[in-house]
Amino acid sequence: MSTLTILEFPDPRLRTRAAPVTVFDAQLKQLVADMFETMYAANGVGLAATQVNVHQQVLVIDMSDERNQPLVLINAEIVEKDGAQVYQEGCLSFPGLYADVTRALKVKVKALDADGKEFVYEAEGPLAVAVQHEMDHLAGKVFVDYLSPLKRSLLLKRLEKQRKQAASA
Repeated sequence: MSTLTILEFPDPRLRTRAAPVTVFDAQLKQLVADMFETMYAANGVGLAATQVNVHQQVLVIDMSDERNQPLVLINAEIVEKDGAQVYQEGCLSFPGLYADVTRALKVKVKALDADGKEFVYEAEGPLAVAVQHEMDHLAGKVFVDYLSPLKRSLLLKRLEKQRKQAASA
């Protein structure tokens, strides 16, 4: 396994629409393993392949404290949404930034596992938020797209300030 480089906003590759996975082989399983290692090393709870410059519909999530509940969704599509919740989201492509985003409270997703077997997965609360957030990455969307222009501008200015401070430190 190896740790992959996470793209950071405003890298234009984050806006790429991921293609469906058509080949389920050892290379795909290696990508999934590397994505989990990268996510855990970055202390994240979710990671989309787009964020590591692989433009295939693969995402990984593990919200457990023990890091023992890995979830892999390939070619995922939301088949049902219910309710609404405001949740403070962060993103490994926006280090240190958080914003309130409104998302569905519950989602039902049809997806494939790393072997190409179809399954249906239901998520609620923070897990549903994570699924929607990572699926957005695969569509070329990022969480700041949900913010008002003013909030987005303020958040991106804060990100730029953090980068300048880190560069001069």
